[in-house]
Amino acid sequence: MKGVQGLHLTADLYACQCAPQLMTDPDAIARLCRTQTEAAGLTRVDDRWVQFPEWQGQPGGVTGTLLLAESHLAIHTWPETGNVTLDVYVCNFSTDNSTKASQLLENVVQAYRPQRVVRNRLLRGDIGATSPQASPAPEEEGWIVENLTPSAAFSLRGTVLERQNTPHQSLELLQTPRFGRVLRLDGRFMTSEKEEFFYHEALVHPAAIAHPAPQRCLIIGGGDGGAAEELLKHPSVREVVIAELDAQVVELARQELHAVHRGALDDARVRIEIGDGMAYVDRSPGQFDLILMDLTDPDTPASALYEPAALARMQRALAPGGALVLHLGSPVFHPAQVRTLLGHLHQRFAQVSPYGLYIPLYGAYWGLAVASDALRPASLAKPDVQARIDQRAIARLQHYNADVHGALFALPNYYRAMLA
Repeated sequence: MKGVQGLHLTADLYACQCAPQLMTDPDAIARLCRTQTEAAGLTRVDDRWVQFPEWQGQPGGVTGTLLLAESHLAIHTWPETGNVTLDVYVCNFSTDNSTKASQLLENVVQAYRPQRVVRNRLLRGDIGATSPQASPAPEEEGWIVENLTPSAAFSLRGTVLERQNTPHQSLELLQTPRFGRVLRLDGRFMTSEKEEFFYHEALVHPAAIAHPAPQRCLIIGGGDGGAAEELLKHPSVREVVIAELDAQVVELARQELHAVHRGALDDARVRIEIGDGMAYVDRSPGQFDLILMDLTDPDTPASALYEPAALARMQRALAPGGALVLHLGSPVFHPAQVRTLLGHLHQRFAQVSPYGLYIPLYGAYWGLAVASDALRPASLAKPDVQARIDQRAIARLQHYNADVHGALFALPNYYRAMLA
């Protein structure tokens, strides 16, 4: 393949909410792919589509390929599961078609309205070769997109420094001009060097300040170490347990994301437990002053940990006066999900304090909540917040302060309406 430079994009779509014909009708799928190919500025040469036989009395899936002058688009549908696989390859020897390929893939993805997407990008061929019109870089660079909903997306310009498939998820380390290094899991932006404080300070300090003296804390997930670093700013904290499923997240963070954890992963007060976080919860009844659910989003494979049964198990692991903290998703883009999660919390806890802030890396206003049988961070007055910050000598805060504490719990009306 000397002299050939190409970009190969794949996407695995799960639980698609599209019109049924886009799963079972070869003509409808062909029209979609032809239209989006033209919209992306690529050149169709020919296409072929085949429908599989019926499965358990239902129409079979469709497989097909659209041949491009630049290479191809391939698609395969599984109507029985609602899943779809997409494959776009473009040759970039004489002209860089990367942007067009990305646009084609994303437009087709959005048409299928998946609840979850796993994307992969692969540079093909001799990326060190040169040509009169193309000057390829040694790393994979372009717009990196995350779908907030089937009709809205957020993107960053960046370079993929590392990609690996762990036993649990796909893991990517990106380099971006705006946020520095970024960790992405299963196609979702998780944390970044330059703006992690928005999420981590908001996740930790409202509940930790409201608690008179948190000592033992549990983070379910949190393998990047950012939440642990914030907890350790409270002098009463003597132990932080990070129950992280994926050891490779911890290892990558330890090596590449020091600006996020600032050494917290190797602090003597921090203990890392690799494995099922809920199994650790079940072994620890009544032990923790704070439990933080620092997980992937509620519509990912972590969804079971947001269900009422899991919340009840976490409640049993709280010490008297303790609190559970979690993020809910965006009240703007995920209102039904936010409403459902708040309902689950109200079923279990006497005090539920929802709050929110804009998180740059997530591209949206984001909802969080503190749930407790006693703790009410929203009722803590500004002078009391400031007094606790001063007494605990908490420094190096980039977002959270006494004014911000109250502002976090000042909910817009559309968010308040979700509490009914």
